[in-house]
Amino acid sequence: MNTILIATDGSEHAREALVFGLDLAVEQHVEPEVAHVAPAIDVLTTGGGFGVNAAMPHELTDHDVAPLDEARELAAERGVEVKTKLLRGETVDELVAYADTIDADLIIVGSRGQGKVASALLGSVSQGVLHEARRPVLVVRGTQVPAPA
Repeated sequence: MNTILIATDGSEHAREALVFGLDLAVEQHVEPEVAHVAPAIDVLTTGGGFGVNAAMPHELTDHDVAPLDEARELAAERGVEVKTKLLRGETVDELVAYADTIDADLIIVGSRGQGKVASALLGSVSQGVLHEARRPVLVVRGTQVPAPA
């Protein structure tokens, strides 16, 4: 194994996957890469009660890069150099395509563990990556990593 791609969105569950992935990279002496996907467009409700929406290009903010900043901090705490990549578009598609681009040996994602009904209604990045990826995927769930002080 040479490269691990760790997906993050800054959530608690993604942080658990990030910590697990960084620790695995240290243990296995592999290069970790961390990716976050920002939306390409923002959909705005225009009001009026008719369900009319407008789309505009998403402008990147500090909120979009914060998960990658956190990844660099956690990696530094472990003495690991990490590459980070900010992607734009649909989360599952971009993560799977990027994993292919870097020839990742493993994709690590977090899971909220919403259950079947909520996942069916809301969708699930972890399920989407499992379905679309043509390489191994590890889903991290419920490891109880303490929040930063």
